[in-house]
Amino acid sequence: MARPLEGIKVVAIEQAVAAPFATVRLADAGAEVVKIERTEGDFARGYDDVAKGQSSYFVWLNRGKTSVVLDLASPEGKAELSCLLSEADVLVQNLKRGALDRLGFSFDRLEKEYPRLVTCSITGYGEDGPMADRKAYDLLIQAESGLCSITGGPDEPSRVGVSIVDIATGSTAYGAILEALLRRAKTGMGATISVSMFDVIADWLTVPLLNHEGGKSPRRVGMAHPSIAPYGVFRAQDGSQILIAIQSDREWAKLCEVFLDRSDLAGDPTFATNTARVANRHKTDAAVAVGFARRSGEEAIAALERADVALAAVNNMADLSAHPQLRRITVDTPNGPVSYPAPAPVWRDETPGYGPVPALAHPEPVD
Repeated sequence: MARPLEGIKVVAIEQAVAAPFATVRLADAGAEVVKIERTEGDFARGYDDVAKGQSSYFVWLNRGKTSVVLDLASPEGKAELSCLLSEADVLVQNLKRGALDRLGFSFDRLEKEYPRLVTCSITGYGEDGPMADRKAYDLLIQAESGLCSITGGPDEPSRVGVSIVDIATGSTAYGAILEALLRRAKTGMGATISVSMFDVIADWLTVPLLNHEGGKSPRRVGMAHPSIAPYGVFRAQDGSQILIAIQSDREWAKLCEVFLDRSDLAGDPTFATNTARVANRHKTDAAVAVGFARRSGEEAIAALERADVALAAVNNMADLSAHPQLRRITVDTPNGPVSYPAPAPVWRDETPGYGPVPALAHPEPVD
């Protein structure tokens, strides 16, 4: 079957993670993605060397693209970019704010010369405001937004263990681009879109922010939920760690009856409602811990499943690598095939194919 974005051409002036995340999704959907790189290449090519001597970030986020090396500061590079844009449907760029303008490709010019072009610019802090010119990377925005303050254990803040701001921003940009293409199909109009990393993660932080402004500022509670109890990690008799999540008073009553053999706790005012259980979290967790302490991990999971309790093993990357639920794809790279987790969407009527990861493609010398 034809992929949804076949016939769409994307020019990507991008580096690192956020913009490449958006454009690799476009490539997966069938778009032709031309990745503009500097002479030394996207600096994400040098982040690590664990994927057959290549960067894990680059291999993950650049399958299905074509690499073109251009010096955009040169007349020749600018002319080539103009040629590419004349054929393009989408421009994605995450240059420093104002850099595209200084190269001669202002938003006004793009809108005038390419009225059907969808331009998506990814920035740290937006196109204006007091911090618009500040450099921004994933962990910097995690810190600046306050995300780190609600991540980690009680003693100190922590980063989220993946590039969550970059990924969230790339996902948001991808959605906005698709919306703009849908609108263009109806109106013929292009679009000029700006997606700020700070705005994206601030949006995602709405719940903890509203809790703070409502007088209940979140505290770091490690692998527990700040607003729900019991929702955290418990240790079985054999040392296995199991995370459970009780979402309702009905589920709490079932846990008490089937797993704890303490039906009386369901109606006890100390535990009867989620608000009470959170207020008495130490007592709640202590009562639940008794049920784990008398069972092995395997026995605890079986009993929890009988009680229809949501649970998860506390796994590591070795466990994920061998996980029976993990779906994988294999992608060709300049150093050979690399296997890694498959994109999440599953189309019932189609088995998607994924393009190779490009080598750094320098232009052929002119005789």
